[in-house]
Amino acid sequence: MKFIYILTIFSTLLLSADIVQYDKTKQAIVKIYTTAKVPNYQEPWASSMRSSTGSGSIINGEYILTNAHVVANQAFIEVQRYGQRDRYIAKVYAVSHQADLALLKVENPIFWRGVTPLEFGELPMVEQKIVVYGYPMGGDTLSATIGVVSRVEHNTYSHSGEAFLSVQVDAAVNPGNSGGPALSDGKIVGVVMQVIKSSQNIGYLVPIGMVRHFIEDMKDGVYNGFADLGLATQKLLNPAMRRYYGLDANVSGKLIDKVVSTSSLYGLIKDGDILTSVNGHNIENDGTVEFRQHEYTHYQYFVDALQMGDKIKLGIIRDGQKMEVESRLNITADNIFLVDTTRYDTMPSYFIYGGYIFSPLTRNLILSTKRNRLSLSYLASQWEDDNKTESVVLLKVLASDMSRGDNNFGMWPIDKIDGKPYRDFRDFYKRVIESKKPYILLEDNDGIKVIIDTKEAKAKQPNILKQYNIEFDKSIDLR
Repeated sequence: MKFIYILTIFSTLLLSADIVQYDKTKQAIVKIYTTAKVPNYQEPWASSMRSSTGSGSIINGEYILTNAHVVANQAFIEVQRYGQRDRYIAKVYAVSHQADLALLKVENPIFWRGVTPLEFGELPMVEQKIVVYGYPMGGDTLSATIGVVSRVEHNTYSHSGEAFLSVQVDAAVNPGNSGGPALSDGKIVGVVMQVIKSSQNIGYLVPIGMVRHFIEDMKDGVYNGFADLGLATQKLLNPAMRRYYGLDANVSGKLIDKVVSTSSLYGLIKDGDILTSVNGHNIENDGTVEFRQHEYTHYQYFVDALQMGDKIKLGIIRDGQKMEVESRLNITADNIFLVDTTRYDTMPSYFIYGGYIFSPLTRNLILSTKRNRLSLSYLASQWEDDNKTESVVLLKVLASDMSRGDNNFGMWPIDKIDGKPYRDFRDFYKRVIESKKPYILLEDNDGIKVIIDTKEAKAKQPNILKQYNIEFDKSIDLR
């Protein structure tokens, strides 16, 4: 009986310790209230306001860790700790729209009193148990859902459109959970970021390795982002292709089709080289690498582990000879394509000339309409070069007596101005407003033309803007 009594006391003490730890964990969970200024890419001079809620967690350094999409385009942010009713004003300290991560700061010291920051764990294993905390729809109080890790592999982050390592979990994740922590053994192993709506409990986490990379990156006050090699590659699964390049069964890798001119690898690696390894890690013929025993994901995994400016070693085969090249990482995906990745925290650029509205082509703009989607999506897949780094579209035409016959133009990509290509939107803008010619000639890639009378455009512009109740003829970045 005495032995049973001792065991009962010991069990009670353990249970009490668990309850205390659980309460400490809950006190580090934060509800985030965001009021955002949402840009209108079809009418770039206009915007609307939207309110939403998300979740976050308090970590070392008096930071709140959350998703970038929870605070994207923010105009005002408030945060509220578990078990408290007061809200405190918060500011975005650092943000990575690439990795869908953000750090918030609260200046009021009262907010931080009595809280124990959550610690970071390690990348979880498949079948490892996790607990997801947050403030999802369906109620106002803190929610905790339990599940296991289903997969660890590369997936597209819906916020940025870029692919990074992610952790798939079966714990229930709903709107409002975004930014909340996923814990295993009381430590953060990921941040809730997205869910497949048509599925049953398929949610995704930003893994803890991405979080660590983000925090390390922003320590110097400048966020550089996750690097890209700037290579277009092709799988080497086809037997005929392998024979053509003289590859035996012991060699695996990917065929390099193109190297972007802005990459530090340009000139070191050539079209037709075979990429066989990244920092000593063998690349399989399907483009994957083994990141843990018997677990494979995209070879970009070992690139994402490095910071911008770090050196990287690549194994290649050229003309049957094995080689190794070394270079520093210097570009992100935004330095590669004519169309940048999805933009946030900024209003769209535009200018109006005689009622003709021009804007740089962005992914936000493409996603805002179904018009001309095929040709614009093709442009979005093209790489920039030394001569052209951005595409410009005729967004729409404000109907007036000077634009008759052109009112059906919209989302129209412009290839040339006055018979010559342009470099980017600013170059295009400068050539339009500084033109001394009687007419401005615009052409697309098929030779279809739009012609604007410069004298008439300048004379009638004020009345056209007044008629359509548009205050400014250009975005603030051009004023």
